[in-house]
Amino acid sequence: MNHTAHISHDAVLRARVALLGSQALTVRQEVAAYRVLVQVSPLPYLPLLARALCAYSRQEFGDQPDTALALRTEALAAARRMHSLDPGRVQLLIVVLKACRLQLAAMGRQEELEAVQREIAHLDTDHRRELGPLEYEITLLDGPRER
Repeated sequence: MNHTAHISHDAVLRARVALLGSQALTVRQEVAAYRVLVQVSPLPYLPLLARALCAYSRQEFGDQPDTALALRTEALAAARRMHSLDPGRVQLLIVVLKACRLQLAAMGRQEELEAVQREIAHLDTDHRRELGPLEYEITLLDGPRER
């Protein structure tokens, strides 16, 4: 039995209809839809889930650092999973790590911050690598910073 056997097909259909509908979704609704869809189609939806989670953490929970960090940690898990499926998507992982780094720095969590900085340094060997549109969008969420 595959992993999709436990997924509600109605939930998948509702998520797809919501994303394709003419109404603009809130970031919360996007996150909910992408969380369902990554279970059946991880490659196209993991990067979108990572972006939506970063946006959600910033827009809805900027004043709740623990919740914002939890959302960015979930985004990081999605980016790591994407990188494991497609190692060419290292920029997504780096950008989400940088978003986590900002949250950790704001919270004063030095030990975790240092671990994230080491991981970024290990992955980011090509500083001139061009960001894709999704990765660039994530970098804009927290304001201007180094690329």
